[in-house]
Amino acid sequence: MTKRIILILSLFLIGDIYFYQAIITITQNPLFHIGYWSVDILLMAGIISIIFIRKTGDSAQRFIAILITAMLLLFIPKLFSFPILLAEDIVRLFRGFPTRSIYVSEATLALGGVIFLVIVFGLTRGKHFYRVRKETIYFPDLPEAFDGFTITQLSDIHSGSWTDTKGVQKGIDLANDQNSDLLLFTGDLVNNMASEMDPWILSFTKLKAPYGKYAVLGNHDYGDYIKWESRIAKDANLRRLKEIHAEMGFKLLLNETVIINKQGQSIALIGVENWGKSGFHQYGDLKKATANIPDDSFKLLMSHDPSHWDEVTIHKQHVHLTLAGHTHGMQFGIELFGFKWSPIQYFYKQWAGLYTKDGKYLYVNRGFGYHGLKGRIGMWPEITVLTLKRTNDGIPGVTPKDILT
Repeated sequence: MTKRIILILSLFLIGDIYFYQAIITITQNPLFHIGYWSVDILLMAGIISIIFIRKTGDSAQRFIAILITAMLLLFIPKLFSFPILLAEDIVRLFRGFPTRSIYVSEATLALGGVIFLVIVFGLTRGKHFYRVRKETIYFPDLPEAFDGFTITQLSDIHSGSWTDTKGVQKGIDLANDQNSDLLLFTGDLVNNMASEMDPWILSFTKLKAPYGKYAVLGNHDYGDYIKWESRIAKDANLRRLKEIHAEMGFKLLLNETVIINKQGQSIALIGVENWGKSGFHQYGDLKKATANIPDDSFKLLMSHDPSHWDEVTIHKQHVHLTLAGHTHGMQFGIELFGFKWSPIQYFYKQWAGLYTKDGKYLYVNRGFGYHGLKGRIGMWPEITVLTLKRTNDGIPGVTPKDILT
């Protein structure tokens, strides 16, 4: 964590210095200069303090969320403006470093302003700017009865972050409008406490799917990120969370498998508890979950953290399709014209969308809710619709429009 903060502060400082060049080119008013650096110093002091504060509890998480929001509002516009000023400096280098062009500085500030507005949109409207993402995946051994079978996947609800009832209902209605055969939820129902879900239980009972609704737990569902008065209280919270799944009509799979039957044929739906690398708890037990199903079964797996697929699943047995979430796409990134980028890709190999290896597939949902950052910028909240198709050529695959990473 400390190394990451030092790297962030270094990038922030470099961007600051460059952006400041545009400021002083346009205005020499000392009040603007003092205000510019005062805000930056306060923000950097707050970021440094993260190293020393206790990283649990609601107050600490709120403080960190405020810092993340302020960091994005100030740093990202400067980061996007940096190439313009750098290009100008390269030109100036060959011209003996003349005075900066006021027009270039104005263009830099204009671009920074546009990016600032995009971030403001993400922090206000973006948190409920739901996108439906559809993929069709072909399998040679998919049972014929399931040819064309559809799955709606939701993930990372994080109900403790919500404040907009109409915004949440819009997402629920959109998920229902997909009319999928099966509805799967891949974990993180709450931020910390089961009670966060109480205002939303009735809304989520209205989600419908003819072949059922199933769920697994995510890392936040265990209550590991706040201090409890006792172990008994923490255990009671987890029991209540499990009850809430049932009240909403979801069957919670805890290292177990259910069989989905259709027209005399079946597929195995496997659900494991959270398993993550880099300090996350590893409660998931794929071996236990699949102990009683034949090796040649067609298998779907729900596993909250995509690192489980890369570290465990693809090495153990043939699971045709794994559904995960967890990363949120970091709630910040760029997805345009087939290009996809987010800082989260430097921490997770598989972080958003569809991936394949050795004929096995993983889909990582970008998340339905939000946490930490109080909004979404570029990585909009997602409702996934997957269509399973049977291919007769013996080769698994996806529709031509799909891009695998």
